[in-house]
Amino acid sequence: MWDFRIAGEDLYHILNWFFIYSFLGWVWESCYVSVKERRLVNRGFVTGPVCTIYGFGAVSVYLILKPIAGNLLLLYLGGVIVPTILEYLTALLMEQIFHMSWWDYSKNKFNFQGRICLGASLGWGIFSVILFYGFQPVVDRIAALYSVAAGKALVTTAAFAYAVDFGMSFLNAMQVGERLGRMDELMEEMSELRKRLETRVDALVAFTAGMTTAEHKAKQEEFRLRLEERLASLHSRYEQMKAGSSRLNRRIMNAYPNLKSRRQALKERVRNRENK
Repeated sequence: MWDFRIAGEDLYHILNWFFIYSFLGWVWESCYVSVKERRLVNRGFVTGPVCTIYGFGAVSVYLILKPIAGNLLLLYLGGVIVPTILEYLTALLMEQIFHMSWWDYSKNKFNFQGRICLGASLGWGIFSVILFYGFQPVVDRIAALYSVAAGKALVTTAAFAYAVDFGMSFLNAMQVGERLGRMDELMEEMSELRKRLETRVDALVAFTAGMTTAEHKAKQEEFRLRLEERLASLHSRYEQMKAGSSRLNRRIMNAYPNLKSRRQALKERVRNRENK
């Protein structure tokens, strides 16, 4: 199994690279987001210290672009195209599975569906060049620090722990997606109730203008109280749903501060396009 080759590289080294890049990506992402949010953030889809998308992305880009590594221009262009395709497909797949938007470029110029944008793609090109001429030699040296026997044991243990962590995180993300969807439904219902309250109250005020009958005033107040009670009930359910998140639910929502339901993300993308 360890000698199985992909694009000329054996599985042993590919798996070592995957976990090393995943860990380095987790360090970078956690530090960056922690500074940005001004609080400690355990970044990543899984609970452990790995960012899968960095490991998978870095290894995939390396294996795909290795044949053109000697041509700097082609390497840069390939580094723009390949990671952009991977990023788009990953965003699309995760949205379909979890019904959530994990990142959104809709406010950036030259974006496509909010899932990719020109600025990020150009950055991927630079990162790909650095990957070949900077990161990969370092990662190779790290993998060479321990024996092959130790490496196989480490990779096997890490793969088992990762599989368990991934399974739990997958189920947790499904729950978060459902919860965000229900919270969005409550928010929409509250918004609709507010509009109905304002419209109906305004109509009643206009209808009773100049009248002093207690009956009309009582109907106006009755309708107002009924809608306000309904609004308060929905708000209470929303807060209970928000507060009732499990520790794992809160972890993934803290890890992705911009996480939102797919429906909400689509609405915001349409709104951003209309405002441009």
